[in-house]
Amino acid sequence: MRVASKIALVTFLFLLNVGCSTVYDKHIEWQTVKPESFPVLQGIGYAPISLQKSEHETQRMLMAIKASKIAAYAELAEQVYGQQVHGKTTMADLLINNDQLSASVNGIIRGAKVVKSYPVGDTYTTELSLDFAEVYEIYQVSQSKKEIKEVTYY
Repeated sequence: MRVASKIALVTFLFLLNVGCSTVYDKHIEWQTVKPESFPVLQGIGYAPISLQKSEHETQRMLMAIKASKIAAYAELAEQVYGQQVHGKTTMADLLINNDQLSASVNGIIRGAKVVKSYPVGDTYTTELSLDFAEVYEIYQVSQSKKEIKEVTYY
């Protein structure tokens, strides 16, 4: 390679580097964006009282209260995050041998409030409410959503 072409290559790489480095010489200010409306979700959970594993009636009642509350939270999580559904079918000799379907939900619910908790016959019922205006406020404290307010280039 000749000296002139080496110098031209080095000059080109230098100018390319200088041109690219200005992309990072800026300051970005962010501002939060509040949604226009907030939904309120309802979750209801049920649990049988007599089927709880205890010999004491009071303890069965307390266990059913807790189980119905957990079921109501699971219903809220399904509404917020959706359900993941897995299906599996096996065949033998062109006949369905085994058909399986399972569903799961995974998520964190913050800010839900118990609206009512009451027995109905042998079933305990818990009603929860999740106001997304309150969820938004909780979210702002931990991780706020932002948009670009201003960009200053140096």
